[in-house]
Amino acid sequence: MHIPDGYLDWWIGILMYVISGAIIAYSIKKVKGIDTTKIPLIGVVAAGIFAAQMLNWPIPGGTSAHFVGGALAGILLGPYAGMLAMTSVITLQCLVFGDGGISALGANIFNMAIVAVFAGYAVYSLLRKYDIRIASFLAGWVGIWLAAIACGFEIGFSSIFAYKIGITVPVMAVWHGLLGIVEGIITMAVVAYVTSYHTKVEPKEVPA
Repeated sequence: MHIPDGYLDWWIGILMYVISGAIIAYSIKKVKGIDTTKIPLIGVVAAGIFAAQMLNWPIPGGTSAHFVGGALAGILLGPYAGMLAMTSVITLQCLVFGDGGISALGANIFNMAIVAVFAGYAVYSLLRKYDIRIASFLAGWVGIWLAAIACGFEIGFSSIFAYKIGITVPVMAVWHGLLGIVEGIITMAVVAYVTSYHTKVEPKEVPA
């Protein structure tokens, strides 16, 4: 999912930087009043997702896939803080580990930190009143699937890339639709654990 340098036309790279930058600026504004007790949680979630993203498994076509964690970040931290946590993870991976190109960083942030987070959070918010486990599974699945489709459009529209959207979008959609099952299961398991733990440690009300 991390697009390397040399895959996007210059105008696509700049456009995605502008779009992602605007959403980052808005998210920073939205989280300025965040409860300071939640700041350590942001770091813990970001670190956990960073570690999980380093695990890759191969898929046909000479590429690989990995856990993204966008929906999970949105569910645990809220969409704006979750988006900023994911942005820090993707930026660090790019600048320190060379995972994704600098010219494509705006696009990678858009796909994994914006689309995956906000789409996943939206699905979870709509469905959690029915069943938290199903809601979190579908949030993880939809988040990575839509992020992959966005990636397919970006590289497919680029004149540099060998294949166009008629190939890139279906390939990304099909394979990440299948791999999204793993993303959904992991998201569901973590959310279920956190919810269960929170319920156990939450203090009981003292009878009047």
